[in-house]
Amino acid sequence: MNIEGNSVVVKKSQKEMFEFLTDLKNFEQLMPESIQKFEVDGDSFIFGLKGMPEIRLVLKDTTEYSNITLGAASSKLDFELVADIDEVDAETCEVKLDFNGKFNMMMAMMVKKPLTNFIETLSDNLEKV
Repeated sequence: MNIEGNSVVVKKSQKEMFEFLTDLKNFEQLMPESIQKFEVDGDSFIFGLKGMPEIRLVLKDTTEYSNITLGAASSKLDFELVADIDEVDAETCEVKLDFNGKFNMMMAMMVKKPLTNFIETLSDNLEKV
Protein backbone atom coordinates (compact mmCIF):
# COMPACT_ATOMS: atom_id res chain seq x y z
CA MET A 1 0.00 0.00 0.00
CA ASN A 2 1.46 3.32 -1.05
CA ILE A 3 0.22 6.75 -0.03
CA GLU A 4 1.82 9.73 -1.69
CA GLY A 5 1.74 12.98 0.21
CA ASN A 6 1.44 16.37 -1.42
CA SER A 7 4.65 18.11 -2.41
CA VAL A 8 5.08 21.19 -0.24
CA VAL A 9 7.43 24.13 -0.69
CA VAL A 10 9.31 25.08 2.47
CA LYS A 11 11.24 28.27 3.10
CA LYS A 12 14.38 26.42 4.18
CA SER A 13 17.36 25.33 2.15
CA GLN A 14 17.57 21.67 1.20
CA LYS A 15 20.37 21.21 3.75
CA GLU A 16 18.40 22.96 6.54
CA MET A 17 15.33 20.79 5.90
CA PHE A 18 17.42 17.62 5.84
CA GLU A 19 19.01 18.57 9.16
CA PHE A 20 15.58 19.48 10.59
CA LEU A 21 14.10 16.08 9.67
CA THR A 22 17.12 14.03 10.76
CA ASP A 23 16.82 15.63 14.21
CA LEU A 24 13.96 13.33 15.19
CA LYS A 25 12.68 15.53 18.02
CA ASN A 26 11.49 17.97 15.33
CA PHE A 27 8.85 15.47 14.20
CA GLU A 28 6.85 16.46 17.27
CA GLN A 29 6.19 19.84 15.57
CA LEU A 30 4.76 18.02 12.54
CA MET A 31 2.39 15.72 14.42
CA PRO A 32 -1.40 16.18 14.42
CA GLU A 33 -3.06 17.99 17.33
CA SER A 34 -4.41 14.64 18.57
CA ILE A 35 -0.91 13.55 19.65
CA GLN A 36 -0.87 12.12 23.15
CA LYS A 37 2.70 10.81 23.37
CA PHE A 38 5.99 11.68 21.71
CA GLU A 39 9.40 10.44 22.90
CA VAL A 40 12.75 10.36 21.11
CA ASP A 41 15.19 7.57 21.95
CA GLY A 42 18.46 7.74 19.97
CA ASP A 43 17.73 7.06 16.31
CA SER A 44 14.04 6.37 16.87
CA PHE A 45 10.91 7.97 18.25
CA ILE A 46 7.61 6.68 19.51
CA PHE A 47 4.34 8.52 19.11
CA GLY A 48 0.76 7.91 20.04
CA LEU A 49 -2.30 9.56 18.57
CA LYS A 50 -5.71 9.58 20.20
CA GLY A 51 -7.53 6.34 19.40
CA MET A 52 -4.52 4.73 17.69
CA PRO A 53 -1.83 2.33 18.92
CA GLU A 54 1.62 3.75 19.65
CA ILE A 55 4.10 3.48 16.80
CA ARG A 56 7.90 3.53 16.95
CA LEU A 57 9.74 4.82 13.88
CA VAL A 58 13.45 4.20 13.38
CA LEU A 59 15.77 6.26 11.20
CA LYS A 60 16.70 3.59 8.65
CA ASP A 61 18.52 5.39 5.86
CA THR A 62 19.54 8.82 4.64
CA THR A 63 20.96 10.24 1.45
CA GLU A 64 22.65 13.47 2.39
CA TYR A 65 20.32 16.45 1.91
CA SER A 66 17.84 14.66 -0.39
CA ASN A 67 16.24 11.66 1.32
CA ILE A 68 15.30 10.36 4.76
CA THR A 69 13.71 6.96 5.33
CA LEU A 70 12.02 6.05 8.61
CA GLY A 71 10.75 2.53 9.17
CA ALA A 72 8.52 0.79 11.67
CA ALA A 73 10.42 -0.76 14.54
CA SER A 74 7.84 -3.55 14.86
CA SER A 75 7.93 -6.49 12.47
CA LYS A 76 4.13 -6.76 12.85
CA LEU A 77 3.68 -3.54 10.87
CA ASP A 78 6.02 -3.40 7.89
CA PHE A 79 6.13 0.14 6.53
CA GLU A 80 8.36 3.09 5.73
CA LEU A 81 7.85 6.83 5.77
CA VAL A 82 10.06 8.42 3.12
CA ALA A 83 10.86 12.12 2.82
CA ASP A 84 12.27 13.33 -0.49
CA ILE A 85 13.80 16.80 -0.38
CA ASP A 86 14.49 18.67 -3.62
CA GLU A 87 16.23 22.01 -3.85
CA VAL A 88 14.18 24.78 -5.45
CA ASP A 89 16.78 27.49 -4.87
CA ALA A 90 19.35 28.39 -2.19
CA GLU A 91 16.65 29.28 0.37
CA THR A 92 13.74 27.05 -0.63
CA CYS A 93 13.10 23.34 -1.01
CA GLU A 94 10.26 21.03 -1.93
CA VAL A 95 9.43 18.11 0.36
CA LYS A 96 7.31 15.08 -0.48
CA LEU A 97 6.34 12.43 2.06
CA ASP A 98 5.46 8.93 0.94
CA PHE A 99 4.15 6.03 2.98
CA ASN A 100 4.97 2.52 1.78
CA GLY A 101 3.48 -0.37 3.72
CA LYS A 102 3.04 -4.10 3.33
CA PHE A 103 -0.39 -4.87 4.77
CA ASN A 104 -2.96 -7.52 4.06
CA MET A 105 -6.05 -6.32 2.23
CA MET A 106 -8.25 -6.05 5.33
CA MET A 107 -5.64 -4.06 7.26
CA ALA A 108 -5.02 -1.81 4.24
CA MET A 109 -8.73 -0.97 4.00
CA MET A 110 -8.86 -0.09 7.69
CA VAL A 111 -5.77 2.12 7.82
CA LYS A 112 -5.77 3.84 4.41
CA LYS A 113 -7.96 6.83 5.36
CA PRO A 114 -6.34 7.57 8.75
CA LEU A 115 -2.85 7.17 7.24
CA THR A 116 -3.71 9.44 4.32
CA ASN A 117 -4.94 12.08 6.79
CA PHE A 118 -1.78 11.61 8.87
CA ILE A 119 0.53 12.11 5.85
CA GLU A 120 -1.48 15.18 4.78
CA THR A 121 -1.16 16.66 8.29
CA LEU A 122 2.61 16.06 8.37
CA SER A 123 2.93 17.70 4.94
CA ASP A 124 0.76 20.68 5.90
CA ASN A 125 2.76 21.20 9.10
CA LEU A 126 6.04 21.02 7.15
CA GLU A 127 4.98 24.15 5.27
CA LYS A 128 4.73 26.01 8.58
CA VAL A 129 8.22 25.25 9.95
